[in-house]
Amino acid sequence: MAGQQTAVRQGFGVDIGGSGIKGAPVDLDKGAMAAERLRVATPQPSTPTAVAAVVGDICRHFNWTGPLGCTFPAVVQNGVARTAANVDKAWIGTDLAVLLSTATGSQVTAMNDADAAGVAEMAFGAGRDQNGVVVLVTLGTGIGSALFVDGRLVPNTELGHLEVSGQEAETRASDAARDRDNLSWKDWAHRLQRYLRTLENLLWPDLIILGGGVSKKATKFVPLMDVRTPLVTAQLLNDAGIVGAAEAATPRPPG
Repeated sequence: MAGQQTAVRQGFGVDIGGSGIKGAPVDLDKGAMAAERLRVATPQPSTPTAVAAVVGDICRHFNWTGPLGCTFPAVVQNGVARTAANVDKAWIGTDLAVLLSTATGSQVTAMNDADAAGVAEMAFGAGRDQNGVVVLVTLGTGIGSALFVDGRLVPNTELGHLEVSGQEAETRASDAARDRDNLSWKDWAHRLQRYLRTLENLLWPDLIILGGGVSKKATKFVPLMDVRTPLVTAQLLNDAGIVGAAEAATPRPPG
């Protein structure tokens, strides 16, 4: 019918972290928040029951009852947490999807936090319309990763744990390592370059996306590195987890 408006495709994402739990509805036509996100401090101790209660509160704050995407700082296999980074170890073996579905009344898609950020970048950001092999690397307290082949996620790659020069990569090349060792941008860029070259030799990616808060300062270190793969910076920044989780959880219309 002439003049008929297409409904906005909307989803909801929650990003669980060691210090904060953030959630918001997402406009999935634009890849942007549909309302200001709500952030609640992560309970201490961050047990499954306590965290699930906060997620439930966030959903109720927005009166959300539809499909829910949720990130978690862990390897997540078929909705089950297999590790626990910066959260209570009681999470290991917990079925996040079932637990959070009970707390919210929503159908829940649970996924690793770096994977969610990658989904957002591939759908709406620096990796949009990019085929071949794409690696997102998040540089923060550790090093997170998300791997895509022709736009399809290969989940739970945990490439920050690769051994480089006899040490786990994230202990040497994360943004936290830069602060801890009081490195200049040049010295840190050299460490990061060695890590990225290791990724290149293993995966031969067509594109590497650099994320994490330090990516906002990319001009200070990217020009100092010599790698063969094109490097770009992530575009969604702090919104990536929420947007990516919402995108992963919300079915696309046919056609």
